[in-house]
Amino acid sequence: MLRHLEHIERRFATPVLTLGNFDGVHCGHQAILARTVAAARAQDGEAIAITFWPHPAQVLAPARGAAVIMGLRQRLELMAACGVDVIIAQRFSLRFARITAEDFVRRLIVERLGVRRLVVGHSVSFGHNRGGNAAVLGRLGAELGVEVEVVEPVRVGDHVASSSAVRRALRAGEIEHARLLLGRPHTIAGRVIHGHHRGRTMGFPTANLRVKAAMLPPDGVYAVRLRYRDQWRAAIANIGFNPTFGDRERSIETHVFDFAADLYRQRVEVAFLKRIRGEVKFADAEALVTQIHQDVAAARAVLAQELV
Repeated sequence: MLRHLEHIERRFATPVLTLGNFDGVHCGHQAILARTVAAARAQDGEAIAITFWPHPAQVLAPARGAAVIMGLRQRLELMAACGVDVIIAQRFSLRFARITAEDFVRRLIVERLGVRRLVVGHSVSFGHNRGGNAAVLGRLGAELGVEVEVVEPVRVGDHVASSSAVRRALRAGEIEHARLLLGRPHTIAGRVIHGHHRGRTMGFPTANLRVKAAMLPPDGVYAVRLRYRDQWRAAIANIGFNPTFGDRERSIETHVFDFAADLYRQRVEVAFLKRIRGEVKFADAEALVTQIHQDVAAARAVLAQELV
């Protein structure tokens, strides 16, 4: 991985480039990355992808509190898994946002990287005031001798796979629809931190996850799988404020079935498979435990049908 286009001192031999935010690395992104890799392999070249962090919306309109589907590390891992040879994680800043679309293509993509072939999605936008799009790239490509290929959108049923569509599905708690758009379950990653240890006293020890930059689905109980040391394990997760105990901080707690290892401080991933129920305030801990048993049974039934 490389950072900052302006610090790259070498031109690549036969680069094929794509660019975008790639937040979520959904089915549409995967099609763009696959086409970039295929084009690079066909000419014995290098598949290069430029992504931006933070998300431009978080820099240009911070008051809106734009949510990202996943953190940068997770995004880069998924992009690399698509076969990309070089990923440039460009830091997006107000200064960088002032670069015009033409300058970006001419000075950074063509002159600095030596790009002669570019693969982009149909909705690509870049440059000052989003002045660059697929049509602008076509014009600049003709002027600068760069072949530009525009990848058509990927449809999932009646919906176009897009980061916005994934965010809408997650906000609505439509976990299975988000999964179709992503081409895999929505997954968050983070480190396990200390909690209140209530789960252990009730017979359901949990791993409490700190998630810095990822979009959580609505509060409630979910059938999930937890990944630890490259192994996926059946689990159940609760997202919310634990209203039965009056907690004020939102948390995500995961109980891994038939597993006793201490996960404290370990980095884990949690893949959401199905929403079991919404968040409920119970009369007391005993009523909560009764419900947890029912939730666990429901989650096990869901997971028994999964091949993840």
